[in-house]
Amino acid sequence: MRAHVGDRLIVGSPATGAVRRDGEIVGLHHQDGTPPYDVRWSDTGDVTLVFPGPDAHIRHPGQDEAVAGTPMSANTPAEPAVGEMTAGGPGDAGRRVAQARRRQGLGLEETARRARISPDYLHYVETQPSDPSHGTLLRLADALGTTLLELKGGGQERPPGQGQALYHPRLWDLTEDECRSLLSTHGVGRVALTTSHGPGVFPVNYQVVDRTIAFRTSSDAAPAAAAGHEVAFEADQIDEAMSQGWSVLAVGRARAVTDPDAVRRLDERAHTGPWAGGRRTLWVVIVVEQLTGRRITPPDDA
Repeated sequence: MRAHVGDRLIVGSPATGAVRRDGEIVGLHHQDGTPPYDVRWSDTGDVTLVFPGPDAHIRHPGQDEAVAGTPMSANTPAEPAVGEMTAGGPGDAGRRVAQARRRQGLGLEETARRARISPDYLHYVETQPSDPSHGTLLRLADALGTTLLELKGGGQERPPGQGQALYHPRLWDLTEDECRSLLSTHGVGRVALTTSHGPGVFPVNYQVVDRTIAFRTSSDAAPAAAAGHEVAFEADQIDEAMSQGWSVLAVGRARAVTDPDAVRRLDERAHTGPWAGGRRTLWVVIVVEQLTGRRITPPDDA
C-alpha cells in the first residue's frame, strides 16, 4: 500500500464490505508512501496515526474505485458523492439515525454540529449502507436524545410496543397484493383457532405456497386442531427503534395435507424446519378467503 497526501483511506466492514469509515491522508511518515499515515477522519475531524489493516485501501483524488489501487477487501465500495444513493440503500443504523433526527425536528447541519461530525458524513450514514463507528453512534445518540442501544436496533428482549411513538404516525390499509407480498417474505406467524379448552393463538413457522399458507406441526400438537375449521392467521413485523411496522391478517379454512406427492412438494419447498423441533410431519394449509393488513409509517413515507 502506497499513498500520497490528499489521498483517501477507505476502511470497510469485514462483515458486510460496506464503507465503515473514511478520511483524508494529511501526513506521511515514509517517503515511499508506505504506512503509517496521519488521517483526518470524515466523521470526527480528528487526526490520528493509522496503520491500515486488511480491510482498508487507498483511493486517489479523481480516481474511480474500479481503477484505484487494488483494495485489500474487494467488496469494499468507494464513498459515493453526497446526495448519491446506492442500490443497497441505507443501513439499519442509518435509517434509525434519520428517523430519530426527524422525530426531534432537527436538520442535518444542526445534528452534525451537535454530534461533532461532518454534515456530509451524516448524510452518507443516513443514505448509504454504512457501518458507523461505536464512537460516532454514541455522539449521535447524545445529540438526538436517544441511546446507542436504540440506534443499533437493540432492546430486542423487551416486549414490543414500549418504544416512543412517532410524532405524527400514518396508519394506512394495505392492498391485497401488498399483504401477499409481505406474507411471502416472512417466516413466523400466529394461527388463531378454537380448541377444546377455548380460543388459542399459536406461533408457527410458515410459508406461502400457491396462494395458501402452509405450516408443519405434529398430529398431537395444538395447531393441528386447525384442520377442518375456519381459522385466522396473523403475521407482522415491528421495528421498535423506528416505531413503525405492519400487520397482515388472513382468514380461511384449514385442511390437513394427506396426499404423499403434495407432502413431498411441501417438504422440498420448505425454507426451514420448525423452530420448536421434534418430529413435525403434518402439513396444514390455510386456503385464504379474506386478506387484510395495515402499516404504521412516518407521515412523509408512502
